[in-house]
Amino acid sequence: MSESAHILVVEDDDRLRAQLARYLAQQGFRVTSAENARAARASLGAIQPDLMVLDVMMPGPDGTGETGLELTASLRDAGATTPILLLTARGAPEDRIAGFECGADDYLGKPFDPRELVLRIRAMLRRAGPSIPVPAHTTIPLGRLEFDLARAELRRLGASPQAGTIYLTGGEASLLTALAQKANEVLTREDIAAALGSDDVGERAVDVQITRLRRKIETDPREPRFLHTVRGRGYVLKPGN
Repeated sequence: MSESAHILVVEDDDRLRAQLARYLAQQGFRVTSAENARAARASLGAIQPDLMVLDVMMPGPDGTGETGLELTASLRDAGATTPILLLTARGAPEDRIAGFECGADDYLGKPFDPRELVLRIRAMLRRAGPSIPVPAHTTIPLGRLEFDLARAELRRLGASPQAGTIYLTGGEASLLTALAQKANEVLTREDIAAALGSDDVGERAVDVQITRLRRKIETDPREPRFLHTVRGRGYVLKPGN
């Protein structure tokens, strides 16, 4: 995706919001900014951004509105697929994990170098783009589901009302693509972190992404049929009908 991608920046700090909008515009992005979740929802009613940058602890105008985590979770529950990067002043692993559990694709701790923010945005946009270096029409069977590697698309087969495309976040799609490209081979957590585009993703955060993906592809995530844990080594995807 080109630098003309449209970024929605949601940040309650007026000074930081203005700085981010100015810097991203200087890097060639189109930018819309919002001061809180309510303003962000209003913007989403008028535009379709290619990526969102959200402040984690952002309150509403009266201090009782949605935080970035709550807005992320709500958008994901509604089926939104826009990549989301969370900005957080809290660098503890549990805070980062909470972001992944809500459906965020990446996070960046405050204070941060704006150049790193741009690098992460570009990486997320590449992952969300349509270009994936695999043969066309390559599909991986997962019981009543199939994963289309060329489109990074998970589908439920059959004629039931539930048939059709199953929503994946950018992180989930990247993870399933990495596992599917090396089906029946064990991927370490380091391999998975690299596939997610973040070298500093901790082990627990990787486990959270695995858990989220299992909920999408397994009938019983507690007894996985396809996505297995290999103790002391990592994870392996074992396709099958």
